[in-house]
Amino acid sequence: MALLNSLLPSLSRAPGRQAESNGTPGIRPVYEIKETEEAWGLTAHLPGVAKDALTITDEDGLLTLRAQRSWKQPAGWTSLYRESSDLPFELILRHDGAVDADKARAELKDGVLRLSLPKAEARKPRKIAIT
Repeated sequence: MALLNSLLPSLSRAPGRQAESNGTPGIRPVYEIKETEEAWGLTAHLPGVAKDALTITDEDGLLTLRAQRSWKQPAGWTSLYRESSDLPFELILRHDGAVDADKARAELKDGVLRLSLPKAEARKPRKIAIT
């Protein structure tokens, strides 16, 4: 359980509007973290985000997702109501070095990001031989 806690968000836990790390408004995506003996899995919902508008970094124990979506109103249309916005997505998760970022894999399909974060070898469970 302690290893899983290392991936909890460094900011408030509630999804929705938040301040980005640079002080401008942003949106925390809805996400889920799962764990196996080998890796953590992160699923984040990023509707309207293209692959080239998403960056994922792992530096100094912070896993950071940043994404920008854009919506262009069709010519001749007048927007009467709109809940979605062009505000950027940002999610920052803190970990204690338990992630092997060199082996991480990410896939963005249909607005859903699936990120596999293998555990560092030193953090994987091991059997101890009894002599």
